[in-house]
Amino acid sequence: MKAPESPQRVVVVGATGNIGTSVVDALDRDPAVGTIIALSRREPPVTSSKVRWERTDVTEDDLVARFASADVVVHLAWLFQPTHDPITTWRNNVLGGIRVFDAVAAAGVPALVHGSSIAAYSPGPDARPIDESWPTHGWPAAAYSREKAYLERYLDAFELQHQDIRVVRMRTAFCFKPESASQQRRLFLGPMLINRLVRPDLLPALPTPGGMRFQAVHSDDVGEAYRLAALSTSAGAFNIAADPLIDTGVLGELFGKPTVGVPSRIAKSVLSAAWHLHLVPASPGLFDAFLRLPVMDVSRARDELGWFPRHSSTDAVEGFLHGLREAAGGKTPPLAPRVPGGRLHELATGVGQRP
Repeated sequence: MKAPESPQRVVVVGATGNIGTSVVDALDRDPAVGTIIALSRREPPVTSSKVRWERTDVTEDDLVARFASADVVVHLAWLFQPTHDPITTWRNNVLGGIRVFDAVAAAGVPALVHGSSIAAYSPGPDARPIDESWPTHGWPAAAYSREKAYLERYLDAFELQHQDIRVVRMRTAFCFKPESASQQRRLFLGPMLINRLVRPDLLPALPTPGGMRFQAVHSDDVGEAYRLAALSTSAGAFNIAADPLIDTGVLGELFGKPTVGVPSRIAKSVLSAAWHLHLVPASPGLFDAFLRLPVMDVSRARDELGWFPRHSSTDAVEGFLHGLREAAGGKTPPLAPRVPGGRLHELATGVGQRP
């Protein structure tokens, strides 16, 4: 990895969310970065002389002008909700993402770092971790996975058409930090979850879907990975995750409780009923995709970017659980510990039906 020779001008699209705030913080600490243009739909307070915030909607605003003179654009803007209205998420995530990519080319930006996901991957083998060459066709029943996979296909053609642009795809595992707990509760768990009941001592045993396993990583370590990718000369895809693999045994150790396997079809049926009743925002299709995720090999990020996570995956999950119990949040609007109207507002907007 070669460090830049002059102060870099970096544009971060979607700078106020879970990953975006960690990326901005990592870039802000790097003396090689001179200016950070942070774009978001909702503008937070300015916290650094390096950072200039601009209110931006990727579906309609002039992105070419905002990308002018940038050395690299980091694309993170994404809507997880509303899950009951996939047209809205498609317009923002896919069509908005395409507008970002095309604006990078039109503005003559030499590098693009795109926030992909482990969910872009096709279901993986059970026996071995997969590297970045594994197919990225996603899981078609889940809008999030489908949209991430579609942008991977668009970037395939984009790279052929713009071979002068360095394109990086960051395929991250589940990203957690205490400050993101309230936002992630709103996005995935919904208003029915009582934060202070997320306590191991209240559970006789921990119910878990059969065969469940997943990878996790602390959001601040993800921010560091993006910093390294943005300021390097590397291109291509990078898997980003921390050890150990989270399975039922590891979850049992985290909660200090025995685990009880719940057949996945039963867990999905319960989730499906709750989703159709607008009690939870996470869709049954997302649950299907979750159970089919591959295990990623992260050696390329280690060997080429020099990336090593400072936190274990269990640190990340424990931090999230602590933040959930304490209703923790961050300073940006998406990470706010409480939204105007509180949980009544969440219920009034249909829980996954409207943003």
